[in-house]
Amino acid sequence: MSLATGICSRKGLLVPILLGIAILAPFARPVFAQGASAQNNTGRVFVVSHVDVLPKFAVDAAKALLGYGAESRKDAGSVRIDVLVENGPNHFTLVEVWESRAAWEAHVTQDHTRAFREKLFAWLGSPYDERVNYEVKP
Repeated sequence: MSLATGICSRKGLLVPILLGIAILAPFARPVFAQGASAQNNTGRVFVVSHVDVLPKFAVDAAKALLGYGAESRKDAGSVRIDVLVENGPNHFTLVEVWESRAAWEAHVTQDHTRAFREKLFAWLGSPYDERVNYEVKP
């Protein structure tokens, strides 16, 4: 039996399998990525978040993001926080630099951070995409 014949004869299983892969793929991390982050997770932390809100909430989101940036700059360990917007008025990017992972983790538990995220959640047009990065070290 060829691969094509095997797939066609199990057509009922193909869709659930592909759907499962599509759902779980964003959570998978290659082994080489795990090793690299384990070696370089000291020092400054760079957090890049992509925030897409529904167009009708673009003005409110911009104000909330600017407020979040202003409050977060006061937190211990904050190095820099930039609020950026793409050409479309409802697509934002936050670029945050923290002295350490511990400083960023403490910031995430602050009341102002929690309140910002709760408010923002109702306006999102796609999932909040937050990525924690470290400098590549030789």
